[in-house]
Amino acid sequence: MIIEKINNKYKVILGSGSLRRKELLQKMLLKFDIKICNDREIFPHEINKNLIPEYLAKQKANQISLQLKNNFLLITADTIVLQNDYILHKPKNSFEAMMHLKKISNNTNHVITGVCIKSKEKEITFSCSTKVFFSQLEKDEIDTYVNNNNPYDKSGSYGIQDWIGHIGVKKIHGSYNNVVGLPTHLIYQKLKLFI
Repeated sequence: MIIEKINNKYKVILGSGSLRRKELLQKMLLKFDIKICNDREIFPHEINKNLIPEYLAKQKANQISLQLKNNFLLITADTIVLQNDYILHKPKNSFEAMMHLKKISNNTNHVITGVCIKSKEKEITFSCSTKVFFSQLEKDEIDTYVNNNNPYDKSGSYGIQDWIGHIGVKKIHGSYNNVVGLPTHLIYQKLKLFI
């Protein structure tokens, strides 16, 4: 099996502190350690917004890989939520979280995750986009979510796996896991190139 071969061949590293990404890789049966990149995320202002996640995933991979030994396989990722070509970043406070949720209410947004898989010999960068359709969210629903959950570590101020996703998401076009944090189906296919 591909995963068993990867586990035997490499010391796999997840370059992220995200619990959701950790859980997704565990469900893929990968054995891995975690290293976090604490450097500030910077991207050129003129870059196409759809390419930002790939750019940042590669930036993280380049920084973390400097600390790794020969047989590593590093997986890094970055996710943005785009609505009408506007990036809904991780909210700084409850007001910003509520503003984001008002924007996505009765609307659609695109969740784009960029991934970089890097070994000493090879590097592959790719991204996945999922379209998320939200129904109308009432003010008390937004307040309940922001006050009782943790929207602050999530781009767009929501987790599709959270309560708000269960009551607010009408449908999606694309990968559900991508919205959670990683396009696991694509990662699995790309891992085959490292055997």
